[in-house]
Amino acid sequence: MTTASVPERSAPSRRRPQSGPPLLVPVLSFAALTVAYVIANRATPHPDATGAEVLRYAREHGTAIRAGSWLLLASAIPLALLAAVLYRRLRALGITAPGSAITMAGGLLASVALTLSAMAAWTGGRLPDDASPALARALADLSFLAGGPFYGAGFAMLVAGVSVTGLLAGLLPRPLTWTGLALAAAGMLSTLALLADGFAPLLPVIRFGGLLWLVAAAVLLPRTRHGRA
Repeated sequence: MTTASVPERSAPSRRRPQSGPPLLVPVLSFAALTVAYVIANRATPHPDATGAEVLRYAREHGTAIRAGSWLLLASAIPLALLAAVLYRRLRALGITAPGSAITMAGGLLASVALTLSAMAAWTGGRLPDDASPALARALADLSFLAGGPFYGAGFAMLVAGVSVTGLLAGLLPRPLTWTGLALAAAGMLSTLALLADGFAPLLPVIRFGGLLWLVAAAVLLPRTRHGRA
């Protein structure tokens, strides 16, 4: 009498870590919305403008301010998604060092900064006719602080996390990683604009230079260790 042999179960194969969706989707969305915001708000009064000038601009360009606020708020969404996707990609590549967590934390902080900046700008664009110039100046300052130094610090953390990880693990070309570290330093130094106006030119450097860096990193960051730079 023969007994039917029970087929042996093969050992469960290890699943490949999921690297998440393509990085270019949130990066290009963030870039497009950022450029559109800059174009819409290109005539915004500078931080050294008086409260009366800010209030006059708000009364005459309320529609442009609200449109720019929406674009700024909208750009915060793909930036937050980008931070999450970068974190997932780095973890899938085997990165267990704090760099992946720093990347996500910095991206989320930068996203919150853009949100606060958009909220303050939108409120400033809806001031009534009897509003005081001091209130207009205060809202403009809050929008600048959130979208400038606060954003620069958070974005610097994001870039530093990717750059250090990419450098130590060999995931990105060395020139790109060193450029990212320089941008991260510029972002941190831009917070000194709260103390001295001489550091204010670093804000557009981190905003636009960092945007270009993100696009390059999204293209070059591999999905697997076999496809590393």
